[in-house]
Amino acid sequence: MASELTTARLPRRRIADAPLHTVVLESGSARSQGERAYLLIRDQIITLKLAPGSVIEEARLREELGLGRTPIREALQRLAHENLVTFIPHRGTFVCDINLTDLHRLTEVRVELEGYAARLAADRAGAADRTLMKALIAELEKIDESDVHGLMRLDQRIHRQVYQATRNAFLQSMLEESFNLSLRIWFLGLDRGIRLKEAVEEHRRLLDAIVSRDADQADAVMRQHVSGFEQAIRKVL
Repeated sequence: MASELTTARLPRRRIADAPLHTVVLESGSARSQGERAYLLIRDQIITLKLAPGSVIEEARLREELGLGRTPIREALQRLAHENLVTFIPHRGTFVCDINLTDLHRLTEVRVELEGYAARLAADRAGAADRTLMKALIAELEKIDESDVHGLMRLDQRIHRQVYQATRNAFLQSMLEESFNLSLRIWFLGLDRGIRLKEAVEEHRRLLDAIVSRDADQADAVMRQHVSGFEQAIRKVL
């Protein structure tokens, strides 16, 4: 599934200054060329435009993104740290593959982190957080099942709203990294017929629990949701 990058027809000198639009939850303006390269290449990897196991051609990325060698390499180093690319001596740079072993190990981590985040969110969410969560619940009621990108964005917004409500920047950073790895697996599952709407709708019970400050329920629902993610993916991989 291709990302929503719309820079292909722009002159090279203007590409780097173009608005940043990504399928992975929209970011604001990038603070540096290296960060811009990171966000755009990460989007291509997560949405499978750069397929698992494929070679990364730096020259093509420089031309496509209108960015220099240094920001591209800075981005690839960061993506390697996040287990999205790998460097193989004398062979090149490759997109990390996806396999069931990695899926299980990622789930082991996410069950604990996401469950704890849901518990903290239920305890710490302020009035503004709860208002936003109620608005997300309303969106769940009317989401169009055929709008795959809309469903993916709503799923991302729900998770990130929970992360924000933990009021713990260190935990939020770890959650973001593991969530992006799982998001790439979601895109792989979509290509193989997995149904996303049911998984997104599971968040209603989660948000209801956080809004009502039921930490035990929020923890339990989130753990069930993350475990169900692995089970659903295993059926199609």
